[in-house]
Amino acid sequence: MKQSINRQRLVRILGLIILDLIIINLAAVLALVTRFDFSYASAVKTGYMHQVWRYAAINTVVTLLVFYLLRLYHSVWEFASSSEMIRIAMASVISAVLYWAGSSLLGMRVPRSFPLLYMLFLAAMIAGLRLGYRAFRQLLHRTGRAGKKKTMVIGGGAGGAMVIREFMLSEQSENRVVCVVDDDPAKQGQFIRGVRIAGTTDDIADLVKKHNIEDIVFAIPSASRQDRARILEICRATGCRLRTLPGIFQIANGEVSIQSIREVDIEDLLGRDTVKIDLDEVAKYIEGKTVLVTGGGGSIGSELCRMAAKQNPACLIVFDIYENNAYDLQMELRRSHPDLNLVVLIGSVRDAARMDSIFEQYRPDLVFHAAAHKHVPLMEVSPFEAIKNNVFGTYNTARAADKYGVQRFILISTDKAVNPTNVMGASKRMCEMIVQMMNERSRTEYVAVRFGNVLGSAGSVIPLFRKQIREGGPVTVTDKRIIRYFMTIPEAVQLIFQAGAYAHGGEIFVLDMGDPVRIDDLARNMIRLSGLEPDVDIPIVYTGLRPGEKLYEELLLSGEGMQKTRNNLIFIGHEMPFDHTLFEEQLEQLHRLSEPDGTNDILRRVVREIVPTYHEPQDDITAKEAARAKEAAMVQAAEEQAVTV
Repeated sequence: MKQSINRQRLVRILGLIILDLIIINLAAVLALVTRFDFSYASAVKTGYMHQVWRYAAINTVVTLLVFYLLRLYHSVWEFASSSEMIRIAMASVISAVLYWAGSSLLGMRVPRSFPLLYMLFLAAMIAGLRLGYRAFRQLLHRTGRAGKKKTMVIGGGAGGAMVIREFMLSEQSENRVVCVVDDDPAKQGQFIRGVRIAGTTDDIADLVKKHNIEDIVFAIPSASRQDRARILEICRATGCRLRTLPGIFQIANGEVSIQSIREVDIEDLLGRDTVKIDLDEVAKYIEGKTVLVTGGGGSIGSELCRMAAKQNPACLIVFDIYENNAYDLQMELRRSHPDLNLVVLIGSVRDAARMDSIFEQYRPDLVFHAAAHKHVPLMEVSPFEAIKNNVFGTYNTARAADKYGVQRFILISTDKAVNPTNVMGASKRMCEMIVQMMNERSRTEYVAVRFGNVLGSAGSVIPLFRKQIREGGPVTVTDKRIIRYFMTIPEAVQLIFQAGAYAHGGEIFVLDMGDPVRIDDLARNMIRLSGLEPDVDIPIVYTGLRPGEKLYEELLLSGEGMQKTRNNLIFIGHEMPFDHTLFEEQLEQLHRLSEPDGTNDILRRVVREIVPTYHEPQDDITAKEAARAKEAAMVQAAEEQAVTV
């Protein structure tokens, strides 16, 4: 395919050179004929025409070389722009000057007005050829517009103009832009490449009906997250297929093509600004340090490694039990950071001896502990695995960090650790307690970072919904009432790094994650973003809550409170006091229990003793619904009393 495209381009350039060759010589003849009042015979009689034909070969070669050096054969086949017109004018002037100089040196006389006339004819005809090609191509595009999808572009700036141009000129385009919307009052009624700015974002619904729009392209890459969410929510209600441009930096670099205009992701609808961090603060405590990332091959761990690699660490150690992910990350980092001192190790955080040997050999300065089992229903079926990997894996790593003088230990936690209704969440709460206990005993600074569901991570709901939609449904939602907090993988990782910069030891950092998202709404929005209708094209099936799952997630334990940091989206939850000596005894009891002879019921009872906020999910639902029922009964009783009075 690529060879075919290159061959077509070569043929077009050769064709253009042949046409330019004809124009160069025709311009010289016309210039001379014009000098003699449009009389070819007079030009011949004076002998000037003979001189022009004698110099024709030299002039043709020199002028074609000037055209090549001024890049007149690089962009013409896509579009003729004002910059190309300037280059054509420059090339014509240079050709005329060189014609006069060269012919004079060779003793070939031409009239004094000839160079000026030659320059004007050459510039006019060369420009006319380019503009004529552009007009011809647009005419072909217009004649072939039948059957193309009527498209609206949102954004009358540089991004919108690039989208319209790409749709007009690309042979792969299936779209015909019929209107543009922009909220700038000064742009209303103006035209972008012949397409009218027909209204503002408030007019989207009406314009969709008026023009029978099928596709909408969001082309404001610099829009804030709130504006993007607001506008895309309006578009989503129209039922049109939605697409958007890549990032602002790709727009600035001109990297826009039909392929780069992507589908709108559910991330685009999150009504919250993304987390921004102070990279200088991050670089200060990572640059020149040895950094260990446990679980480095996972969704969060691999992104931690990518970002750490950019901060010039002395050594980056990737530790993971799954060799395939670790290998893929190793290859990626070696390509993107060839000078990085990278160590990739395979093993389990459960193995205390293995952790001890790694810390002894490499002496890490910073540890990001991301290794964990996180899938709630699976851990409900295999609770001992959650305890062994999450709790004792953290304990092993934290003790090794203390033993070998790590400066800072950062635990990756979850909102499921708050009032947990499952063993996975309870295990992560115990991990937080281990961090707080170790911080009291060690010179190492131990902190935890707590956040909600990560969009696009392995095992999250977004990839599942996408797969189900691609397969034609049904999309499965556990409960119509279930809600969750969401953030993107880069946001989660930035929070972790910023927390490391703020850490003094013992803190639990929490991200302000905005409003929670109803999973049912999430599923329906994703179906609509695919240009389909929920319960019509794609059925939604409610399967019931899974083992250990609760309707509502929380970010803080009662009594933790919230303390601001320098980043207004990052907060610190105050430490909840507990008996560290008793906790360590309970861990020993739990460790003896987490053997094959233990039972799930006994394990849950011991976990409940360690984590008093741990309770069954049904209790959580029952309590909340009982409270709602009581409130409804009180309202009804008050209304009845008012009627009686």
